[in-house]
Amino acid sequence: MFNNDNKILACIDGSKYSQSVCDYAAWISQRTGAPLQLLHNLEHPVGASTADLSGAIGLGSRDTLLQELTEVEEQRNRLMMEQGKLMLAAAKERIGQGGTEASTKQRHGSLTESLIEMEDDIRVLVLGIRGEEHEQNTTHLGAHLEATIRALHRPILVVNTEFRVPEKVMLAYDGSDASSKALDMLAQSPLFKGIPVHLVTVGEDPADSNTLQHKATEVLQAAGHNVTAVTLDGKPSETLVSYQAEHDIDLTLMGAFSHTRLRELVLGSLTAKVLLKSNKPLLLLR
Repeated sequence: MFNNDNKILACIDGSKYSQSVCDYAAWISQRTGAPLQLLHNLEHPVGASTADLSGAIGLGSRDTLLQELTEVEEQRNRLMMEQGKLMLAAAKERIGQGGTEASTKQRHGSLTESLIEMEDDIRVLVLGIRGEEHEQNTTHLGAHLEATIRALHRPILVVNTEFRVPEKVMLAYDGSDASSKALDMLAQSPLFKGIPVHLVTVGEDPADSNTLQHKATEVLQAAGHNVTAVTLDGKPSETLVSYQAEHDIDLTLMGAFSHTRLRELVLGSLTAKVLLKSNKPLLLLR
């Protein structure tokens, strides 16, 4: 699935989560030995609004006015680019202080489209739960987060708090393909080597749950993990978040959007609910 050139990609902007994104990305890079790249993406492409400006001016307007507006827009884009470069430089310096090297990259256009184009080179994507424009709106996910999670088939770490070295992780396991990928990552990746695992199944038939947990526990124990396996009842999103808080879990792994489309439309996505309710990072796999 990955080669030695696959990168830990950290998305940097002006939000309050960017420093934590840097710290978690550096931690992953150090644990896995994978190269780290910092990405700043400008949603507003250079020169993109010139056509919009000309339409707003209307017929008969002076050419000089259009020229002035175009120059203002070009200047705005240059300033945004410089601001992004300063953000990347600061992020690189922060990571370097911890002994991790990082390359930087700046792109223009839709963040999701940029990430899709870069997907083949990504090992793990790290980004904040909200960007700078929406960071105060705690009732909704970031504008591009759900689209990115649905579009990419790479592990995505969603950061929503200050960095803390993970000492306990939780796997929300239901036997689905996505949660099985999370199980494999836990067992095989050096990222989680030596970290105790809480294996949690919610809302499944007891017989099915026992079978699922027995097999998953064997896989994790064979990989050297200390495993605490529990089966819980209740609404999955609320139960998982409560268990996470009660046992001071530092990071949760779960499958992303594994329910059917109809179930999502009627009940809402379990992934989105956990993202909104949790105050610890989630590593999502599809």
